[in-house]
Amino acid sequence: MPASDDLYPPAQYGWGWILLAVAVLVVIALGAWLVIALTKPKRSLTVAGAPASAPLFVDVLGALRTDYLGRIQQIEDAYRSRNMDPHTANLELSRTVRAFVNEYSGLEAPVLSLDDLEHRGVHPALIDALRRHYYPSIFQRGPAIDPVAGAEAARRVVTSWH
Repeated sequence: MPASDDLYPPAQYGWGWILLAVAVLVVIALGAWLVIALTKPKRSLTVAGAPASAPLFVDVLGALRTDYLGRIQQIEDAYRSRNMDPHTANLELSRTVRAFVNEYSGLEAPVLSLDDLEHRGVHPALIDALRRHYYPSIFQRGPAIDPVAGAEAARRVVTSWH
């Protein structure tokens, strides 16, 4: 089969395909702009000179404390109404206090041992509560320490944590 000496130009796309590609790109750009415009947070109007974020920060921490104080009260109420044994009540108080410390400060208290917490220099109220109330009730044999005292220690941790 003999080869031809003629050269053929590359195939060209028709104008219809180019217009279709441009139209698709415009629709994608408009869609992205619409998503951004609809999901952007609304601007709040504030009085000039008024603190905008400081009260919100304090309210969040206050709400966190109130929430955990309520949880501690629920555990104490369950123990007093005999719906929870002393061992379980102290275990739940320990979990609650550690979760509070985690949420409040970001410290990974739920997974750290007492020694780890001491080495990190955490607030003395937490160390005291763990050492005097929760660890003996959870890990030692024999009768558990009174959960009412443990609830009071938990309240001290929540109210005094910085």
